[in-house]
Amino acid sequence: MTTTTSTAATNRERIVETVSGWPGVETGPHRFGATEFTVDGREIGHIHGGRVLDINFPKRMKERLIADEETGEHRFAGGGWTTYRITTAGDVDHALRLCRLSYLYLVLTMRHRPTGSAILAELDLDTELDGLDPDLRAMFDRMRR
Repeated sequence: MTTTTSTAATNRERIVETVSGWPGVETGPHRFGATEFTVDGREIGHIHGGRVLDINFPKRMKERLIADEETGEHRFAGGGWTTYRITTAGDVDHALRLCRLSYLYLVLTMRHRPTGSAILAELDLDTELDGLDPDLRAMFDRMRR
C-alpha cells in the first residue's frame, strides 16, 4: 500500500503528536513546510508532510543505522542527517523509534545542563535502551560515563 494524501496527513499527525509529547520537545516550522522537533533549540529532526522524515544522529550512529538499513542517506545534507521514507502506516512505528533514538542521544549530550538533567530524571534510560543492537547500545553507554 502506498501512502495517500490523507494517510500521509494521518502519519504526520501521529508523529508530531507523539514526539511533541516527549519531555522537553518543542515543535516549530521548518523549511519547505516541514515541522521540526527540537530540545532546548537543538534539532532532533523534521517531517515533510507525512512521507519524509529527516533525523539527525551522531555520525557513527548514522553510519550504523544506514548499514543496517534502518534509515537512508539524507538526500542533501551531510553530517549525521538521515532520511527515512514513510510508505505505509506501519512505517510510522519505525519512524518514531528512530526519532526516539535521536532524542535520547541528544538528551544524553545535554546531561550536564539543567534542561538535559531534568529530562533524564523523567526517563528510565535503561528500559528505553533494552533490546537495542549491542553496537548502538555501546554508543549510548559511552555517553553515560
